[in-house]
Amino acid sequence: MSHIPFRVLHAGALRRPIGECAQVFRERYPHLAVELESAGSRECAARICDGGIYDVVALADTVIFERWLVPEYVDRYFVFATDQIVVAFDRFSRRSREVGPNNWMDVLLSKGVIYGRSDHQRDPCGYRTLMVWQLAEKFYNRPGLYAALDAGCSRIYPKSIDLAGALVEGRVDYGFLYSSVARQLGLHFVRLASRINLSHPALVDYYATAGVVLEEKGSGKRVTLSGAPIEFAVAPCRHARYPEEARWFVELLTGERGRQILEACGLVPC
Repeated sequence: MSHIPFRVLHAGALRRPIGECAQVFRERYPHLAVELESAGSRECAARICDGGIYDVVALADTVIFERWLVPEYVDRYFVFATDQIVVAFDRFSRRSREVGPNNWMDVLLSKGVIYGRSDHQRDPCGYRTLMVWQLAEKFYNRPGLYAALDAGCSRIYPKSIDLAGALVEGRVDYGFLYSSVARQLGLHFVRLASRINLSHPALVDYYATAGVVLEEKGSGKRVTLSGAPIEFAVAPCRHARYPEEARWFVELLTGERGRQILEACGLVPC
């Protein structure tokens, strides 16, 4: 077995599908050790820009590829799945028996309820959550809703999978997660209206009315990221130590076997 591992860097929300693809990859390349590393997608991009050497990178937002990685670190990326934002909870969560698609914001803002999100500066699920809140204010015609939800959110985690862990452990009552992550962990969730949940390609212009200010790495420059339908993408890295194997891994994830894995993990393959 080679002492230099095949390295895959991926968004935390992709832990299960990437892990299952890695098992298939090991069968194809038994001589290679496989090393999986996860973080928030913006943090993943920062690691590559800081000199990290990886063979494959899979992220939760194509914008990060476009702004950070193409063309210096990645020649081309491939969109392989979509998802939606949901309000996830456990059966022991406060007011879990009454929460629904029309009152979730009132439940979250009620006394004693603890809810969380991931860090918008590091993780797409975090900035997408802020976009969902903005769109909800507009959709429900409730001025001040975004500010109230932002002020009331007392738990912020580095990436969405950390928030999911807090939900499972009962440290928060509710969290804004991808539907696939909630399904994988057996969590209950409220499915939001399509005009809010960032799932529908036909609503791209409507989603773009929401925006979040982010700091660009290195320059400290502040840029506004507009809302858009959720897309997950993958690419072989330009500086991959195993370029042929990296291409095979990408073909696996974007092919029929990958589609089966993605569907089983609650994602919607493209």
